[in-house]
Amino acid sequence: MSADEAEIRAVVTTLFDGMREKDGGKLRGLWHDDARLQTAGLDQDGVPRLSSTPIDGFVAGVLGSEAELDEVTFDEVVQIDGALATVWAPYNLFVNGSFQHCGVDAIQFVRTPDGWKIFQLTDTRKRDGCDPERRG
Repeated sequence: MSADEAEIRAVVTTLFDGMREKDGGKLRGLWHDDARLQTAGLDQDGVPRLSSTPIDGFVAGVLGSEAELDEVTFDEVVQIDGALATVWAPYNLFVNGSFQHCGVDAIQFVRTPDGWKIFQLTDTRKRDGCDPERRG
């Protein structure tokens, strides 16, 4: 594993540790100033849609939640080309220990003078076709 891949994987680990620990310091330092957080899915009528959440709103939601959040990724694939990297990470989300949904996190990174930063995280969410027993 290259040093870049190790650093990128560490950022992903810090993201999900920060969610579990409700650690705003961990969560806030991971994002590029122009970062976006989006979900690709279907609306109630089955029409494809892309919804966005401000990074500050995501962090505030995690910190303000009384629920225990545990997002577990597995089979991550990291690809790097110069200053650009992508992580494709299937995941299961557990809330208060109960399976909530599964999906894929597609996380894009840019190399900055301060290290690798997330500039785009898009996820999918579903309940069908999941393996709720999978925890990494």
